[in-house]
Amino acid sequence: MDDIAERAALFSRAAHQAVGQRRKYSGEPYWHHPLAVAEIVSAVETATPEMIAAALLHDVLEDTGVTLTDIEECFGERVAILVNELTDQFIDPEIGNRTHRKALERDRLAEISPEAQTIKYADLIDNTGSIVARDPGFARVYLAEKRQLLEVMAGGDQKLRRKAWSVLIEGEAKVRGAALKAGTSKR
Repeated sequence: MDDIAERAALFSRAAHQAVGQRRKYSGEPYWHHPLAVAEIVSAVETATPEMIAAALLHDVLEDTGVTLTDIEECFGERVAILVNELTDQFIDPEIGNRTHRKALERDRLAEISPEAQTIKYADLIDNTGSIVARDPGFARVYLAEKRQLLEVMAGGDQKLRRKAWSVLIEGEAKVRGAALKAGTSKR
């Protein structure tokens, strides 16, 4: 791992631990997720050290007390731009319901840089398995949102995008199978 990525890994871990953040379904320390996303990104042929650092930091603005200025001062302008692109902008319920906010976010993500889209594909890949396995009810909503996102977010690494589609389709099949099985067992 490059020096900037090593620093970003330590920074991300410290930031998520400082707020006691844990993964919703598994209870494991949250920093495992950005590390997994960074590992997926690092396998992309065109990945840069800045992309890997941004993958490690992709949730710190949303989930911790870290600011965009902190990221720029510690990791430079390019990493800060990528992290900002990956940070949900439409989170205020005053904007509208979840469906409306996700539609606004989807339109925004369709326009972010190819590097940020590549990281977003990796984020989707890592999140999907956990959600499908542990919360099939929410998974239906999540997978429908991610399907709509992948339909418009086409500028990132195409090999990773295909992997994201594959993971999404596999998740949809598992959720359908679980629903069919539940329906059959009620008879």
